[in-house]
Amino acid sequence: MAIGNGELSKRPHERLDVWRDAMDLVEAVYRFSGQFPEGERFGLTSQIRRAAVSVPSNIAEGAARRSKAEYLRFLSIARGSLSEVSTHVQIATRLEFAAQATGLDALIDRSFARLTALMNSLNKTGVA
Repeated sequence: MAIGNGELSKRPHERLDVWRDAMDLVEAVYRFSGQFPEGERFGLTSQIRRAAVSVPSNIAEGAARRSKAEYLRFLSIARGSLSEVSTHVQIATRLEFAAQATGLDALIDRSFARLTALMNSLNKTGVA
């Protein structure tokens, strides 16, 4: 990823494509879960939103850590939360709480791939 003029003033996590994708994921999950029945407000709606918010939050927290091991641990937590979001989407779709989430599924897949690639890169090199 090339760093432009505005990129230098951003925090380290804000320069990561995977963090940007995760932020897009949060927005998409909020829109998707907004279709759920009112009775799910404290159930699946709360769970899927909490898991979605956890993804970019853990990427950001990991990027702010001073050791590669800590960074990887937070990225691993983010990836686990992403898997949780994926499961919640499948549950909501099976229960017909919302329409099929094709765009959301693609965003989850892309985020998962980018998180895995970042983790693999950190395992091979030092933290950027």
